[in-house]
Amino acid sequence: MSTARTVLETEEHQALRAAVAALGKRYGRDYMTTVVREGKHTDELWAEAAKLGYLGVNLPEEYGGGGGGMAELSIVLEELGAAGSPLLMMIVSPAICGTVIARFGTEEQKRRWLPGLADGTLTMAFGITEPDAGSNSHRITTTARRDGDDWLLTGRKVFVSCVDIADATLIVGRTEDARSGKLKPCLFIVPRDAEGFGRNQIDMELQAPEKQFELVLDDVRLPADALVGDEDAGLLQLFAGLNPERIMTAAFGIGMGRFALAKAVEYARTRQVWKAPIGSHQAIAHPLAAAHIELELARLMMQKAARLYDEGDDIGAGEAANMAKYAAGEACVKAVDQAVHTLGGNGLTSEYGLASLITASRVARIAPVSREMILNYVSHQSLGLPKSY
Repeated sequence: MSTARTVLETEEHQALRAAVAALGKRYGRDYMTTVVREGKHTDELWAEAAKLGYLGVNLPEEYGGGGGGMAELSIVLEELGAAGSPLLMMIVSPAICGTVIARFGTEEQKRRWLPGLADGTLTMAFGITEPDAGSNSHRITTTARRDGDDWLLTGRKVFVSCVDIADATLIVGRTEDARSGKLKPCLFIVPRDAEGFGRNQIDMELQAPEKQFELVLDDVRLPADALVGDEDAGLLQLFAGLNPERIMTAAFGIGMGRFALAKAVEYARTRQVWKAPIGSHQAIAHPLAAAHIELELARLMMQKAARLYDEGDDIGAGEAANMAKYAAGEACVKAVDQAVHTLGGNGLTSEYGLASLITASRVARIAPVSREMILNYVSHQSLGLPKSY
């Protein structure tokens, strides 16, 4: 399919796209469905992407990364997704956790974690969502209290990806402000084998190699250096991770939408029921063209968000990242739905690999923040309308 992205991207970015696309093509959707069916993880693809330097492309060079930013990392995830084999853990480990530690971690934390996050030998999950808080981060009840030089962390988290295989989880908790007595957000690195750190897998209809978990933290004792960054800068540090999460979720959705659309276009070109391929009929062609347009528009906003973030404009990136995530989620769902519809009954078969995307595409609308909360954000942050909450 024709695309205008080469006009906006550097030669280096174009080369990165082509190289990652070639890697994704060697694995493809069949690899992903086999991994899911056999209950395995994407170890082979993860290891090869790491060896080629793709997983840590956004992390600092002095710690083994590529020295790039979200512009480069989002290209990697989008192209793997367009090949049918996205790596969800890229959103969490290098994008959220790696970025937070690179920007705010101590020198010791950077040396301990960043080289492994960059070369894929270490992974870190991210826990923010709670059963009773939903999208309201101000209602987080996971709390940390001091006990001598240590911290004791207590609370619950839900929908935390890959805790079973991650070496640690970056947990968003709250500590008491000594001056005001109010609770403020803070981030803690919790090792997988920490005493009192329990997990239960959540049964999901979603067919993905990455499993979801509920976490129970029962007075998990952590050393003082488990706290990431400055205790008084928790909110800033939190959003330093959430903006990359939204950018990468947009990449995830755009990649999935492109994969579905490519399948539908190929089918519409060759499927012949009467005298001409079904793609010659406007009832088939126009919805596919509209899906392509919406995916391209979503990518433009994602590129804007990535550039603003990489340039250090956190406020501008926050608005653009939310808009990109919203646009990509909508475009992804519509592209998948139209692709399945284009194939008719074949769209629901395992052979074509589209039916499972009906559920998967909803993720881009729901997580990590719902489209309604993004509309709330744009309403009062961008448009200046009063809050309803």
